Amino acid sequence: MSLKPWREIAVPHEDVLKGTFQQAEFAADLSRVHAGTATAEYQDASLFFERTFITEGMRLLLDSVVKRLSGCGGDPVIQLQTAFGGGKTHTMLAVYHMAKGEVAASDLQGVAAILDAAQVTELPRARVAVLDGVKSSPNQPLKRDAQEVRTLWGDLAWQLGGAEGYALVAEADASGTSPGKAVLETLLARCAPCVILVDELVAYVRQFEEGKALSGGTFDSNLSFVQALTEALKAVPTAVLLASLPESDKEAGSQRGVKALEALSHYFGRVQALWKPVATEEAFEIVRRRLFASINDRLAMESVCRRFADFYADNRDDFPQETQDSRYYERLVHAYPIHPEVFDRLYEDWSTLDNFQRTRGVLKLMAKVIHRLWKDGNNDPLIMPGSLPLYDADTRNEVIYYLPQGWDPVIERDVDGERAETTEIENKDTRFGSVQACRRSARAVFLGSAPSTTNQLVRGLELERVMLGVIQPGQQIGLFKDALRRLSDRLHYLNHANNRFWLDTRPNLRREMEERKRRFQDREDVFPMVRERVQRGFASGVFGGIHVFTDSGDVPDDWALRLVVMPPDAAFSKSGQSLAIDRATEILKKRGDQPRFKQNRLIFLAADYDSVSRLKDHVRSYLAWRSIVADYKDNRIVLDNLMAKQASAALEQAEETVRRMIRETYKWIVAPMQEARPGKGLSELRWEHFQVNPGAQNWSQEIERVLKENELLINEWAPIHLAKVLKDWFWKEDIKEANALNVWQQSCQQLYLPRLKDDTVFQMTMAAGAESRDFFGFAQGKENGRYIGFSYGKRTSLIMDGSLLLIEPVAAGAYLETLRAAEEASRAKATTTGTDGVAPVTTGGGDTPRVNEPIGGYPTGTGAAGLAAKKQFYGSIDLDPILAKKQFADLVDEVVQQFTLRPGVRVRIAIEIQADSPVGFDEGLQRAVKENCNVLKFKNAEFEAGE
Repeated sequence: MSLKPWREIAVPHEDVLKGTFQQAEFAADLSRVHAGTATAEYQDASLFFERTFITEGMRLLLDSVVKRLSGCGGDPVIQLQTAFGGGKTHTMLAVYHMAKGEVAASDLQGVAAILDAAQVTELPRARVAVLDGVKSSPNQPLKRDAQEVRTLWGDLAWQLGGAEGYALVAEADASGTSPGKAVLETLLARCAPCVILVDELVAYVRQFEEGKALSGGTFDSNLSFVQALTEALKAVPTAVLLASLPESDKEAGSQRGVKALEALSHYFGRVQALWKPVATEEAFEIVRRRLFASINDRLAMESVCRRFADFYADNRDDFPQETQDSRYYERLVHAYPIHPEVFDRLYEDWSTLDNFQRTRGVLKLMAKVIHRLWKDGNNDPLIMPGSLPLYDADTRNEVIYYLPQGWDPVIERDVDGERAETTEIENKDTRFGSVQACRRSARAVFLGSAPSTTNQLVRGLELERVMLGVIQPGQQIGLFKDALRRLSDRLHYLNHANNRFWLDTRPNLRREMEERKRRFQDREDVFPMVRERVQRGFASGVFGGIHVFTDSGDVPDDWALRLVVMPPDAAFSKSGQSLAIDRATEILKKRGDQPRFKQNRLIFLAADYDSVSRLKDHVRSYLAWRSIVADYKDNRIVLDNLMAKQASAALEQAEETVRRMIRETYKWIVAPMQEARPGKGLSELRWEHFQVNPGAQNWSQEIERVLKENELLINEWAPIHLAKVLKDWFWKEDIKEANALNVWQQSCQQLYLPRLKDDTVFQMTMAAGAESRDFFGFAQGKENGRYIGFSYGKRTSLIMDGSLLLIEPVAAGAYLETLRAAEEASRAKATTTGTDGVAPVTTGGGDTPRVNEPIGGYPTGTGAAGLAAKKQFYGSIDLDPILAKKQFADLVDEVVQQFTLRPGVRVRIAIEIQADSPVGFDEGLQRAVKENCNVLKFKNAEFEAGE
């Protein structure tokens, strides 16, 4: 349910609505009221009390005056000593109207209750004298009818008793000397009940120079008068004096003013009753009564206040502790339609400014705020710190008036207005703009921090108090916190530390940073930094090389798998022409000026086109912060401790932002591919793109994952897939074997073939398929139609060189049958000629075919002859020194494994090496051979002189 706007519940006074108010109308002028020339709101007693909230201090004072005038006690002298704008003149006006009795007490709102409390049925009409220290002149006599009045005591006597009263002090008035206590006592007794209101007395007395007499007397004679008057008042039970004195020496003015204040405070202090100043909660009602005519829907008002109070309670961790008190609801009600936080900031912070009057200043400021908000149709449920229309010239000028110079550009640039940074952010980000999150936050920070000074130990508003000043029930608290973080990054005058925020007229380090950002260029500064960070982000993995921002001529054209990272100016875009594709195509097809052959070994990583500009901006920010910190450490710039800490923190944050931004920007894997169907040719070059998760912990592993899941890279390959590739592209009707090395190399070159991680994957696939007769057979070469080192359907050791052949399985099976048939024939021939029945096995490279195992099982007998079983075998062979490695492998596969694969067979292999040279062996060769023999644990290894 939406909350009803304040403007539909609380109606401002007509002058506030029209904007016709003046500051003078907020300033109670006692002399003008006494002369009958004040505005109606002060001159008319009924209207005055209607718009006046009787505070606790005022109630106690009026109670004392009522009792005094009725002869029932009360204080004879009451001193009103409060801060500038504390409401003392307003209080005197309340006494004036009540004592004059021109309007019945029953028609004065709130007065009847005071009379009842004092147990006074009817208040007698009193004579009232007003002595205004600002209006009176010490050396310029007044004219009262035909009588010239020179002094304060002469004016007092005339106002109370007319010519008859003046006659009592005529000589003293003429001579400028104080009348005695007895004379003043007689005057007061004759004119009682009476009230004497003395305002700005210090301003009058400080004009007298010591030792110099004026028509109004001397400094000492005026002090003597005050002393005599206060003593006389004690003797007249129905006479009362109210006097206002400034609270501070600064308000007293000059040194004579300070001296006058000290003396007057001493004399009043002997008999005075101090007046209690206005409490903040009472100020709520004072301001509301003066600015608003009525609350026309009290239920709606209470509903709004209850929603706010409940919202604060439900989110206790995000707001100040005071909002959790049940009495905060009452504060909301008392202050409505103004949020209590507005009053707290004005009365606690702004009232510390020398020229800001507590009540008058608040009234004047809030009148302009309310007028502008009403005019603009503001629909907020409460007038909050975040509601202040600082974009309005009148409101802005009003707040700036009380502040030191330099705040106008702060508001215009960072806080509010069409050209403010806050407005620009909201225009670009609708999340913030929909609730004015940036402007409201900046206004709240301004209201709470502008009156502070750099000398304060703790500056600014806590985050919780900023939130209190901006968020309305139902809005997302996190959104406003995000807005504050954005402002901290963008504003020039906003500072933050230890969870506190404040604005200052001095630019923060952000302005310095922004100016330095302009120094850094893309190719000279930004791209090298991005390159360094990208290189740092990769760990060792599947790639044989990672080439960051590398020209095509520097990317090798070899068999290793390589990742090519494109520079930011070659970014990838899913929509429209992509510079990344153009640049990748160039690298794919050429290595410098030469054509590239191993095209299927390249994979590309490209930046996201929409993120590049933000990445470059963040990198510039990082470079700027780094230069600031470096200059501070090298004493090239001067920073205070707080700014130095902020710079270091900003550098750390900028570094982390760059790291995160690089991951978010470089998120596109781009891989080339072609489709091909046997007999139908190749398709055009096509590029596939896949997105990398920027939040993955390990960048290299994440890229590998994407490559594997999308079959851009094969780490494990089943033999059936290799067999299919061989069938589709390598085995023909007339060619039943393919060179294994060529198959691997073609997979590195042709984009339509699978992209294997490396040749190890290829070899493991061949080894896995060796034991099956479903995929392929092997041979180490082919001579005269015969396969050398033929193997089919059995585990074997493979050496992938230029001679290794992959044989089509049908052809391999047929060849195996040929071998079997030849061996059967050989066995039959051997049997008829009386051999021992063992199939011949050669261990060299001769022409006799080698088979997988002896035909007919092992051992092979001679039939019925039943010769004794052969239990030992001896064999020797001479190996070609050049082909020894290959020949020995054949020996192991074809002979030794025949024995080792059978249980219970013990095999011993001895190798004898003989070498001779007609010129002899040099020392280097002898040393190398002996060391290697020792390592290989030769039993004997000696060089001899020979014959």
